[in-house]
Amino acid sequence: MALEDICRFRDTAVYPKWFPDFDFEDTAACFHMTDLCNFGLRRLVKSGTNRGIQLQFSKLTLPNSAPFHRRPPMPYSPANNSVTVRRPFPLSHGTTTLAFIFQGGVIAAADTRASAGGLVACPAVHKITPIHSHLVVTSSGSGADCMLWERILAREIRLYQLRHRRCLSISGTAKLLSFMLHPFKGTELCVALTLCGWDKEAGNVDGAMRSEDSHSASPNKGPKLIYVCSDGARLQGDIFSVGSGSPYAYGVLDGGLRWSLSEEEAVSLAREAVFRATHRDAYSGNSVDLFHITAQGWSQRKREDLREEYYRDMKRREKTVEERRRGTASQGSG
Repeated sequence: MALEDICRFRDTAVYPKWFPDFDFEDTAACFHMTDLCNFGLRRLVKSGTNRGIQLQFSKLTLPNSAPFHRRPPMPYSPANNSVTVRRPFPLSHGTTTLAFIFQGGVIAAADTRASAGGLVACPAVHKITPIHSHLVVTSSGSGADCMLWERILAREIRLYQLRHRRCLSISGTAKLLSFMLHPFKGTELCVALTLCGWDKEAGNVDGAMRSEDSHSASPNKGPKLIYVCSDGARLQGDIFSVGSGSPYAYGVLDGGLRWSLSEEEAVSLAREAVFRATHRDAYSGNSVDLFHITAQGWSQRKREDLREEYYRDMKRREKTVEERRRGTASQGSG
């Protein structure tokens, strides 16, 4: 296959110490995975099988590097709490991303500011990335790390779709991403992705811990939200907000989120939550991106400058103050 030729895919078995008793989905099909980054130097190692299903993985290898399981301790290992090259000054990262489930599907929203300490590195980044027609991910953490792993995930899901002629479920995708990220636990990798999607087919294996009860009719179909971070942890729930502005966003979402929200009410709630977070969090701001995921796939709203939301909020406040004045005047005259 042309795509496999480009990716230099080879049917080679994998390493047993990683995932000896693990499967992504209850399927008799063989699941393969290409190496994480096409650096040209591959070291694929073997693993066992699970329920008769042969699983194939490969490990991230860098030029002139030894395999992880043969590599001697290095002075910059996480255990020594030191690094090879120190930054000249610390760079604080910040963002605001959120997603929630309601009766009309899944809403995902994020600001567009990329910050590096006190510097606004870019005011118009994309923190929500489509993976396929029914799945988008919101990203927070290091911008370079998030972009790399989103591309890796999109490639692996596309190759899975080509081999098996169906999309990997949202739960299976989260499990795949979690096991790819887990070997980097304790390193400076900083990735936190929220998978926002809609499962059209049954056959999911739900390996994530649920933080709340789901409103979907079937555990194997419908809207799904799963949070995966760079230490390999994954959580499934109905509402997530990640980033430095998440406490402020949660304050708005917890007060206004209902299962019975209409689409416009849900969009307005998500937009207001991002606006409130950017108003208080210096590392978030500029504009807001909104995605709506349904059984028909994802749709993107036009990017909106948060200054417009600020002006709308000022008009609402002026209207409220005017109504209070009229009420006070009517009571005094009566």
